Amino acid sequence: MIPFQRFLDEQRDVVWRFAVASVGRQEADDVFQETFLAAMRAYPRLRRGSNHQAWVLTIAHRKALDHFRARRRGPDLPGEVPEVACHDGDPADEALWAQVRELPAKQRAAVTLRYAADLDYAAIGKALGTTAEAARRSAHEGVKKLRQEALA
Repeated sequence: MIPFQRFLDEQRDVVWRFAVASVGRQEADDVFQETFLAAMRAYPRLRRGSNHQAWVLTIAHRKALDHFRARRRGPDLPGEVPEVACHDGDPADEALWAQVRELPAKQRAAVTLRYAADLDYAAIGKALGTTAEAARRSAHEGVKKLRQEALA
């Protein structure tokens, strides 16, 4: 088994992209940290020969779901606090990922894992606890819905 630090170095970029695409830039730090804390605790029990990327993205997906659940339980605040402006990429990309975050949970996860984490459908299915065909269908439906919204 590889040392956890090497595992972290190999997987952090894909988990970060997944977190940003799933919950947005502001909350991505929390999801990222919670993912690797949970992974660090479970890492000694990971079976030899396991798909490390699918495993850690499954954890990240569950942490993102926890984030959405917690946000629904939380109070509605009267407004947003202005933040310091920063430009990390094309604003159109952020608008698109904001639309992705509005998709139903299965579609959101499938689209995010496919396009932010660049996983194949078999790995997406494993991360979501479903089949590759169901993952492909969820991603297809999510992209279809995004296209319909773009044309509207």
